Amino acid sequence: MNKLTRRDFTSKITKGTGAAMVAASLPMGIYAACTPDKKLGIALVGLGSYSTYQLAPALQDTKNCYLAGIVTGTPSKAISWAKKYSLAEHCIYNYENFDTIKDNKDIDIVYVVLPNAMHADFCIRAAKAGKHVICEKPMAMNVAECEQIISACKKANVKLGMGYRLHSEPYTQQVQEFVKKKTYGDVTFVSAEAAYRSTGNPDQWRLNRELSGGGALVNMGVYAIQSAIYGTGENPISVAAQEFSTRPEYFKDTDETITAQLNFPSGAIANITTSHNFSANSMYVAGTNGWFKLQPANNYGPLSGSTSDGKILDFPHESQQKLQMDDFASHILHGSTNLAPGEMGKRDMIIVSAIYESIAKGGKTIRLDIPKDYGFA
Repeated sequence: MNKLTRRDFTSKITKGTGAAMVAASLPMGIYAACTPDKKLGIALVGLGSYSTYQLAPALQDTKNCYLAGIVTGTPSKAISWAKKYSLAEHCIYNYENFDTIKDNKDIDIVYVVLPNAMHADFCIRAAKAGKHVICEKPMAMNVAECEQIISACKKANVKLGMGYRLHSEPYTQQVQEFVKKKTYGDVTFVSAEAAYRSTGNPDQWRLNRELSGGGALVNMGVYAIQSAIYGTGENPISVAAQEFSTRPEYFKDTDETITAQLNFPSGAIANITTSHNFSANSMYVAGTNGWFKLQPANNYGPLSGSTSDGKILDFPHESQQKLQMDDFASHILHGSTNLAPGEMGKRDMIIVSAIYESIAKGGKTIRLDIPKDYGFA
């Protein structure tokens, strides 16, 4: 989707929104100080369901960061959020005045939670404003946009992280530890599934390729790709893929179901499945000395896992979004590892692009030229 179209889309959803309108609608005295000590302020850009039901509630419990601001094109949301979270007037923005966020010392991090076609634009603008950036997955519409985001953040000397919540939760970290220590031998095979059945509004942005960049693959398939990678501890060297459609009247513009086979330098192989037409949520890893699995593996939790030697993986459940945002804030505050750097988002988009290329070429195997450690934390 080109920049002009993105701006046209932004203009349509921001028409009539302004801080003055919001302020005039709020009772006097609602504004609270938004600078708690030793915490970084996060502004959520886009107040859809993920921000509403996951990110904002999680930010009430985080220890390294807090909800400092919002950016929305809907005046009623600006008003209701300001009231609910006691947000200061100067921390409320729309998409048109977003660039003035550079002058707000209360906001340290901008979390972009917009339709995929708007990720690059707002990540780059946030970086130019001197703010650290979290980009929700998928990183962008294509690899070129991923590179532009990474370049902008490096040029502005700000940190960039992906909204890959699973890297901060204990089940996924245990899987990575099994692989690293070869607890069950050398990995030979991974199966990963990430899918749900979509029955909502057929005009939603996720089913519009101009706004989403793709269907099930860019939405849920990223989780399956990630599972294959941390399930082997390697980046793939080739991929072949197939696409299936059983509801073409609903999925008119985006992919419904995709399967793919990935090959890795060690000789391990992975089968991944993703869909917007049925539910699936698991990963299984076979090694030369046993196996381990997660089911569920990629929802908001609690997750569950088991192993071939009878172990039941059972960790206390915490909000994955809370853990993710705290980890990124810790990276900024204390120099801890960035568990999901921007390069990880670019790597996954390289694989996504290769999968679409394979499908377009009738399932042909596509070679991948990804450096061995590229995208790993």
